[in-house]
Amino acid sequence: MINYSLKCGADHRFDSWFQSAEAFDKLQSAGMVACAICGSTDVQKDLMAPSVSSRRKDGAPPEESAQQDGGDEAPAPGPLSEPASPAEQALRALRAQVEANSDYVGRDFAREARAMHSGEAPQRAIWGETRGDEAKALIEEGVPVTPLPFRPTRKNN
Repeated sequence: MINYSLKCGADHRFDSWFQSAEAFDKLQSAGMVACAICGSTDVQKDLMAPSVSSRRKDGAPPEESAQQDGGDEAPAPGPLSEPASPAEQALRALRAQVEANSDYVGRDFAREARAMHSGEAPQRAIWGETRGDEAKALIEEGVPVTPLPFRPTRKNN
């Protein structure tokens, strides 16, 4: 696997993994590499610095060695769990707002939405999961719904 830094014609920058350099070239020539932010297929490799991690002869990790040598090494990027781009930050903020201000009803979403629309259940903000055909049926029935750009967080034990 190889990780490329990429940028589109609108100068959006993002990273993506590919099986090999040949796989990237094949996917790019077929127009299957798209910008993660705007969807443009005008994507090129961006300049990248190799990620090299090694220990010095004295056994000190690279960051300690740089401090001892007085080097001005850039700080390591934040944890992968933190959003990197403004788009990721906006999605995280949207998720937080939805989770804080509405009830998660899981796979009962279509039933709950219909019950509220018909007056059988009290009105409240809900979110959950449903199949595509159920969502389409809700829209055709006039039930106000909108898809969310994220899925519920799965809890692992």
